[in-house]
Amino acid sequence: MGRGVIAEARSGCAINAAVEALGDHWSFLVLRDMIFGDRRYFRELLNGSIEGIASNILSDRLKKLVAAGLLTKEEAVRGRRVRYSLTEAGIQTLPILFALGNWGLDWREGTPELRTRQELMRAEGPAFIEELMDELRVHHLGAPPVERDGPGPLERLEAAYQRAAAKT
Repeated sequence: MGRGVIAEARSGCAINAAVEALGDHWSFLVLRDMIFGDRRYFRELLNGSIEGIASNILSDRLKKLVAAGLLTKEEAVRGRRVRYSLTEAGIQTLPILFALGNWGLDWREGTPELRTRQELMRAEGPAFIEELMDELRVHHLGAPPVERDGPGPLERLEAAYQRAAAKT
């Protein structure tokens, strides 16, 4: 496991170190959109942000997430856009996002279509989170595809969202 230090932390506390690497709420939302929305390009992240992230904030958060080792940035070559990918450390934020989402389900209001993915992940449990992380490794790290019967976790999450959105 890569535990390289990107920048000197303010203290030796593991929680502090994690908070410093992950940043603020915009960083979590960028990671969310990359994980669940498969948004890997700046314009996709900007235009797909339901919270309305500003372009300067997005640019800053992408730089910070790359510097923290959570994303990689594929340098643009002529005629191609810059693509961002999750690193293993970025993929390992999924259980954190899952825990935050569970807390949000229990303690905050939301719309049915935006809560449905979290509800599915909660119902499916930890094995689903592991399966989703494996699928992210295929998409972002070039790992070999996992053979499975039926749709993968990202496809199941999207289908659940589409069903919920169609009801509203």
